[in-house]
Amino acid sequence: MTAYENLARHFARIDSIHGAIEVLYWDLATQMPKGGAATRGDQLASLNVLEHDLMVDPRVADWLGEASQDKGLSDWEQANVREMTHRWRHATAVPGDLVEALSRAGSACETFWRTARHANDFAGLTPYFQQVIDLVRQKADAKAAALGVSRYDALLDQYEPGMSASRIDSLFADLADFLPGLIDRVLEKQAAGPAILPLEGTFPVDQQRALGLQVMEVMGFDFNHGRLDVSAHPFCGGTPLDVRLTTRYDEADFVKGLMGVIHETGHAMYERGRPLDWLGQPVGQARSMGLHESQSLLMEMQACRSREFLEFVAPRVRQVFGREGEAYGAENLYRIYTQVKRSLIRVDADEVTYPAHVILRYRLEQAFLAGELEVRDLPGAWSDGMQALVGIRPVDDRNGCMQDIHWMDGTLGYFPTYTLGAMTAAQLFDAATRADADILPGIARGDFKPLLAWLRPNVHGLGCRYSSEELITRATGRPLDAGVFKAHLQRRYLGA
Repeated sequence: MTAYENLARHFARIDSIHGAIEVLYWDLATQMPKGGAATRGDQLASLNVLEHDLMVDPRVADWLGEASQDKGLSDWEQANVREMTHRWRHATAVPGDLVEALSRAGSACETFWRTARHANDFAGLTPYFQQVIDLVRQKADAKAAALGVSRYDALLDQYEPGMSASRIDSLFADLADFLPGLIDRVLEKQAAGPAILPLEGTFPVDQQRALGLQVMEVMGFDFNHGRLDVSAHPFCGGTPLDVRLTTRYDEADFVKGLMGVIHETGHAMYERGRPLDWLGQPVGQARSMGLHESQSLLMEMQACRSREFLEFVAPRVRQVFGREGEAYGAENLYRIYTQVKRSLIRVDADEVTYPAHVILRYRLEQAFLAGELEVRDLPGAWSDGMQALVGIRPVDDRNGCMQDIHWMDGTLGYFPTYTLGAMTAAQLFDAATRADADILPGIARGDFKPLLAWLRPNVHGLGCRYSSEELITRATGRPLDAGVFKAHLQRRYLGA
């Protein structure tokens, strides 16, 4: 076998192990009894170590050296070697014992968080989370030394290859200058406009689930290759041929659960659209977390908060919940789905204030990695940041610094990708609707095929063949431009 063939077989095995980890994690979050936590922690730690050991196998370095010189490889194969090298560099930077320690600490912290958040018990969570942060700092040090970059850039590169904190600082500074005035103007405009009619009563979970399944089917989700469940924090996991989505429901507000379903279905459609010929290989993976988030936000924010979609879904809302009246008309639903307010919870935030939530987390992550912030001081730092950026202060930790699951297992460097994704979503949707005039009319009649027909060849089906910047430029005709996102917000919320 050639060096490339050895690599392809080796990385396919790594991908299979990673898929098993994904499904075990889904089970932990949705089905596993509490008493199984310790065993599941051992299982996940063992598989994470096995995945890491395969990645740092000494033969991989030799194979990569040979394959990188192979002039007979196709463009896709060359891109595959590039992506293999990127993953290998990250893996070899971190010793196996640290991988295992972080996996165990993350599992323990996340398991405790699931009950601690409900009980508002930050004091109990503190020692678990502090251990995770200490280990993440060690991981960041190891990767920074190996890659020759800063602590934060080393972690960021796992999720958004090629991006840097300095670039994000610039993008976020631009948004920080733009958003406060926009928020004030939008709130003023909405206060002077027609009042939102309340959606009164309760919305049983089984009815909400039925509506969500209808919408998933309309969006093109294949239930032969996936399922929808409930978890404390919505997510999309599994594998491209077995996609596991979750949402959460509030019987007093069906809007949150439905948009959670749409958001995660956007992720799932990206997973299902990845290039079949390259599944199991690094080049067949999603390009980056920013691109992944762009696909969920493209569906949730761009397509499904549009007037076109709400005209389509309003009759289905009335039918599923057995409701009538103007409150359940498309125009009132549009006002609900585009309402802007200063809120505490990131996943429930509107698209105008959402970037402020991300900027807060980004700044706190930087402070953690710089050693300027310890876990015990997080509640105060969080509250001060929320007041400064969003204009509201949490009354407890459950709705403050304990609301997100990401940090619990050591996922730092990830949060900026949410706002990068929002910018990318706006730019891709703008390009798609310009390229095909039937996309918005299609959404209005419950036909997402024109939109998917554009996304498949321009985003989903490209995997990691190109860098994020090159993919965006090829799809839209220009590099990522925050101006498109800002123009979208002004158009939707100010009519500008």
